Amino acid sequence: MALSDEAQLKVSRLSMAFGGVQALWEVSFEVKKRDIFSIIGPNGAGKTVLLNCINGLYRPQEGQIIFEGKEITKLRPYQRAKLGISRTFQKIELFKGATVLDNIRLGRHNHLKTGLLSGALYLGKTAREEIEDRNFIEREIIDLLEIEHIRNKVVGCFPTACRSASNWQGPWRSTQDHPPGRALAGLNLEEVEDMARFILDINEEERWQTTCVLVEHDMGVVMDISHRVIALNFGEKIADGTPAEVQGNPK
Repeated sequence: MALSDEAQLKVSRLSMAFGGVQALWEVSFEVKKRDIFSIIGPNGAGKTVLLNCINGLYRPQEGQIIFEGKEITKLRPYQRAKLGISRTFQKIELFKGATVLDNIRLGRHNHLKTGLLSGALYLGKTAREEIEDRNFIEREIIDLLEIEHIRNKVVGCFPTACRSASNWQGPWRSTQDHPPGRALAGLNLEEVEDMARFILDINEEERWQTTCVLVEHDMGVVMDISHRVIALNFGEKIADGTPAEVQGNPK
């Protein structure tokens, strides 16, 4: 099944059911490289199920998922992560006894090339690789997210609201060489605007050029920053197009 020009991800006729509940029904779409692609719909529309199928937490009963020309429908989540697919989750799961920096560093573990033995002994190659990763995170990601002032603070010291809000922008983790890998919940208007700015930064800046698949209920954010949008309802795709086309669709 050939990808169209510049398509990085192709989902074809994806169907997923839980018992008698049809969570997805023959959902198809393409995401082009460097697009911000939004999935919208009411609660129970199938948005999270769709993301879970893309990153491998669920295996659909029917359909295909192709990423950069490779079928990944049956690959495990860690295999998809190695291909460069990062996934964020709405529920924050932090190591509260670790620092902000260490929480972020976890996002690069699957790119470490040193083995178990050299890692345990902390041999020269392992040390050099860890230093390179630390420098990358401190120089690139922490600077991008403007969290230098809290980089060495223990996450558990922050109040719950502060951990979940983006006024301290993190910690974010990634399964690839791009920043965000953390979904943050309970944001006020100013924080939502900050989050949208970071999404635009990693999408537009030449340093990152990250393709984003976004689930968001704030329609102002969706319509402002998305290149394309699909709408789901009861597991079916009911609209697909530019923000203006989807807004004008009576469904």
